Amino acid sequence: VTDSEGNVQEYSADNIIIATGARSRELPNLPQDGEKIIGYRRAMVLNKQPESMVVVGSGAIGSEFAYFYNSIGTKVTLVEFMPSIVPNEDEEVSRQLERSFKKQKMKVMKSASVESVDTSGDKCKVVIKTKKGEEIVEADVVLSAVGIVSNIENIGLEEVGIDIDKGKIVVDDFYKTNVEGYYAIGDVVHGPSLAHVASHEAIICVEKIAGHNVAPLDYKNIPGCTYTSPEVASVGLTEKQALEAGYEIKVGKFPFTASGKATAGGNKDGFVKVIFDAKYGEWLGCHMVGDNVTEMISEAVVARKLETTGREIIEAIHPHPTMSEAIMEAVAAAYDECVHL
Repeated sequence: VTDSEGNVQEYSADNIIIATGARSRELPNLPQDGEKIIGYRRAMVLNKQPESMVVVGSGAIGSEFAYFYNSIGTKVTLVEFMPSIVPNEDEEVSRQLERSFKKQKMKVMKSASVESVDTSGDKCKVVIKTKKGEEIVEADVVLSAVGIVSNIENIGLEEVGIDIDKGKIVVDDFYKTNVEGYYAIGDVVHGPSLAHVASHEAIICVEKIAGHNVAPLDYKNIPGCTYTSPEVASVGLTEKQALEAGYEIKVGKFPFTASGKATAGGNKDGFVKVIFDAKYGEWLGCHMVGDNVTEMISEAVVARKLETTGREIIEAIHPHPTMSEAIMEAVAAAYDECVHL
């Protein structure tokens, strides 16, 4: 290990876990200079609030920063290459979040790409290509939020002989690499780049090293959360994914406009949507958009883990008025038994 002063210290261990994280991905036409074109880390520590900002990419990171800066008065333009924002989410969730963003006076450009950025003047001139042609948007700052890159360079992986695939370290179900004594977790391995995922991977990895009998992580049951307003939370398959996988499905949806708690709280935007396998009753997916839904998604995660049926969710009494009862109501709607719609 080389410290900031150039001093070298060598360490040895029977087992080494590589958890070096990731950094903001850079595109050739968006070279980050830390001032006018920035990544997400720089966006957290800007010295002053920009009057205007173009956010490139509307995944969780891009949407969160777009919401934050827009909420404090920055004029934000959100640019997304795909046909919908938060493109990994259910399409209905994406549409609801877009409506909410536009209600908050944010400009949203979908099916759009940044062709070039001119930083020579006082403001950045961003050339954005859409289906209608090219548009120039001026902004103080451009935030590139187009994904992350694993920090695996210059740490000796090649010298040791550790296998790499598509910029990620190759590991087995317990995070062991192809080289004895070397393990890897988190953003440097394939899988969702989420803090709660890395934490569970670390626990499984360490317990396996310690000789415990542990089960692999179920990557099909990982919740994702986007901390905007309204919030977004989901687990499992979207409706489109379920249909593409060949399932015959039951879909239930409960809007927060019908929720007493949401009404009392003053924000009724959003809904809970659930997807079940019509044949066997498996809970395939749960998708939410609304106030505090990131606090609600764990019910669906636990239910899916325990292979809970829709009938059992309906029969489990949920307190009223609460936001979480919307989950039970959505499940009841999937079974044509919702009495509050």
